[in-house]
Order: sequence, then structure tokens, then C-alpha cells
Amino acid sequence: MTFPSPTIPAAGRAEVFLGYLDYFRETVLAKATSLPPDALRSSRLPSGWTPLELLKHLRYVELRWIAWGFEGSPVPSPWGDRQDDRWHVTPDETLAVLTAELRTQGAHTTAVVSRTDLDAVGAPGPRWDGADPATLERVLFHLVQEYARHAGHLDIVAELSGGPIGE
Repeated sequence: MTFPSPTIPAAGRAEVFLGYLDYFRETVLAKATSLPPDALRSSRLPSGWTPLELLKHLRYVELRWIAWGFEGSPVPSPWGDRQDDRWHVTPDETLAVLTAELRTQGAHTTAVVSRTDLDAVGAPGPRWDGADPATLERVLFHLVQEYARHAGHLDIVAELSGGPIGE
């Protein structure tokens, strides 16, 4: 996937946000796919997270900010990526399963952004912890930074695991 350079024309802000989200989502998935199988469930970092845990976390980040937060939809387990105050995956959560779930969540985000003005304010609900809901644009900006930051984290893990380095 090509980096959505600022010099590439876009139809509007929504297309820019979706371009960056798609790029970073696919970059994270490509990095995870490039890792040796044993590196997916092990950690090379003192913090202890694994690449599969990171994929699950990113799926839940989009779920929390778009469905549970912006849309105000009921989400039975919005913090389902956490157990005992850390990220976790179960033995049946494979790279293929987590990749499909992350892409499905991304498709939901794209659908919401495609039908909603970026200045629209999110629905009140528990995601906001009593604060006023944010606009869709602010939520998307947060998601882009979350993906970009974690893509950088995964770059380090890939390099330490003998996988590809760089963008």
C-alpha cells in the first residue's frame, strides 16, 4: 500500500483520514504477517506485549472510539483486549482471526466516516467518562496517531525478531 503523501490530491478531509488509517492498519498487518510464527505470541520488550496482542488492541481501539464512543452503540465488552490490566489474547486467537477482525472493524470505521460529516459530535455515553463527546474528526485524528505510534512499536519488534525493517 502506498503512503498517503500530502501531495496526493484528496476529495476531502474524510478521504485523508481514511487513507492514513487504511495505510497504517495494513502496515501493522504486513509487519505482523512478516514475523516468524513464534514471534507472534512472544514478547521481545520489557513491557511484555506481543504482536498478536497489539493487533487485538488496535481492533478494540477502533471499536471503543467509533462504535462505543462516537456512535454510542452498546458494546458488551469494550475492554475485551485487556485482562489483569494488560493486553491479552487467547490460544484460539490466531493471526488470521485477528487480521480478519481488525479489517472488519476498519470497514465499519470506513462506513461510519463515509456517511457522517467530520464535524458531527459523537453520541453521549460511557466512552466519554462524563466529558462532552468529541467530533468525528477528533476521534479520527486520535485513531491515526494510535495506529502510527503502534506501527512504530511493531517496527522495533520486527527488527528485533529478524523481520523486515523500515516503512
